[in-house]
Amino acid sequence: MMMKNMGYVYLIGAGPGDIRLLTLKGKECIEKADIVLYDRLVNPLMLEWTKPDAELIYCGKLPDRHLLRQDAINDLLVKYGLEGKVVVRLKGGDPSVFGRVGEEAEVLELASVPYEIVPGVTAGIGAATYAGVPVTHRNYGASFAVVTGHDKSEVGHPSIDWKGLSTAIDTIAFYMGIGNLSYISEQLIKHGRNPDTPVLLIQWGTIGKQKTLEGTLATIAKKASAAEFKNPAITLVGDVTKLRTKESWFERQKLFNQHILLGRTNDEASNVAKCLREEGADVFEFPRWTSLEKHIEIPEVELYERILFTSPKSVSSFFNWLNRCRIDVRKIKATFYGASIKSLRAIERFACIGQPIDEMINQGNLLVLGNNDWQERKTIRQKMYGNHDFIAVYSTKKVQQSERTCQRLLDEDRIKTLIFPSAKSVHAVTEGMAACGQTPQQLNEIARVICFGEKSAEAAMQLGYNVDSKLPEPSIEALIDTLAKES
Repeated sequence: MMMKNMGYVYLIGAGPGDIRLLTLKGKECIEKADIVLYDRLVNPLMLEWTKPDAELIYCGKLPDRHLLRQDAINDLLVKYGLEGKVVVRLKGGDPSVFGRVGEEAEVLELASVPYEIVPGVTAGIGAATYAGVPVTHRNYGASFAVVTGHDKSEVGHPSIDWKGLSTAIDTIAFYMGIGNLSYISEQLIKHGRNPDTPVLLIQWGTIGKQKTLEGTLATIAKKASAAEFKNPAITLVGDVTKLRTKESWFERQKLFNQHILLGRTNDEASNVAKCLREEGADVFEFPRWTSLEKHIEIPEVELYERILFTSPKSVSSFFNWLNRCRIDVRKIKATFYGASIKSLRAIERFACIGQPIDEMINQGNLLVLGNNDWQERKTIRQKMYGNHDFIAVYSTKKVQQSERTCQRLLDEDRIKTLIFPSAKSVHAVTEGMAACGQTPQQLNEIARVICFGEKSAEAAMQLGYNVDSKLPEPSIEALIDTLAKES
């Protein structure tokens, strides 16, 4: 339990890469954090779960240099904890496996800052599993060890008991050992390991960039050099690697190795993104939005004969207003209309019936409820609905943090497809990309463009995008088929 006026620090393992491998507790901590200090190997998509006003601090750890040194990180954890902040220290894999969590916990203990350690899936197990290899098997390996592939010495060679490691452990996972692969192989062979022992290299394990390379202790170093294999990678040594098939279950997924940016126009997570992830795609919804319910007054609401809800949020805002004002919904005589299927479903959740917007008759006083963006588009609304009253029941704004996530994904070459569900999403994405220094013409060089229909395609082309595909129908099934055919 948190002490009064005292902060709390969570030392969290983010897992090996796939955001779905983060623990439920880890996600809950990220969502409530005031400060997040994160490492290079943390999937940046996890930062989209933070509060819109959370402060994000990149620690930028690399195998050969540290952007933010460990003593500086320790000082920040203590500083923010003593200031009463909820702090998350987010590390790749498990914080207790080469994550220096012991050092950070010790510093917090000495400063009397309360903390917790939240375990994560370590890369040696997660990456191996996603590559189709269990780290133990009763026929191939009964013991398993994780070993650092480098150290602080001048040459960077790990100083370990090579004899014991070579002869007593069936399966060995070396972390970040690509630079020392020749040395590691030589030492294992020198101390008794069979040169024909199979080795599997796994780069960027558990995300769509995952790559593997197979060899033996005698051959793997030359193969890795020829293939220009680099960290972040796990080197898995042992007979269990024989269990790998041509492609793992992860690599056989329909949308494996698809890196998608899905245009977003509101603060609701898209069911499209969820379905694409279930098929194996990496999906980034951009830009990120946050909404704030406004204090509203709707004078003489009972006199309206039609009420149109432009979004699910406008529905909940309206019914929350009714509840605050103690107005019985049965006094509302208007027919409810929804501008989307989601809006209609939201109306139903309040035990009311809504009609689709295309069935709305042009008769009777009309009230349109939406957000501040709709308020700015008066001319468009007038053409669509004729004479009507409009009330902005909530406001929306972009979360600037999302641009940082976008930049990281661009830097890591993890945006290969742009999907525009609507014309509005084209403009929203383009504005967000401009903040990252990207124009439509530049994006054409790195990504294909898929549009849901004519309006989104027309908007995309007007802004300079090359539209590669238009869906035959605006459905998830059609999108998945189009993505799979063009992969």
